[in-house]
Amino acid sequence: MKQSRLMSMVEAITNVIVGYGVAVVTQILIFPVFGLHTTLAQNLKMGAVFTVVSIARSFALRRLFEAIRMRSAK
Repeated sequence: MKQSRLMSMVEAITNVIVGYGVAVVTQILIFPVFGLHTTLAQNLKMGAVFTVVSIARSFALRRLFEAIRMRSAK
């Protein structure tokens, strides 16, 4: 069964939303270990930038693998 582009986007966004929370918490815990001191607002903004990049990456990879799957099915 073929996954639609819409469902690829839904999957990618869901994955990133969960990852966003994990990333922000990780930044809060790890940054001070490396001498980086940021506010919660800064962590949320950085997380937002990484989230946009992650959504694009996840979507592109999903479509690539779907194209490979469809090509090999022929």
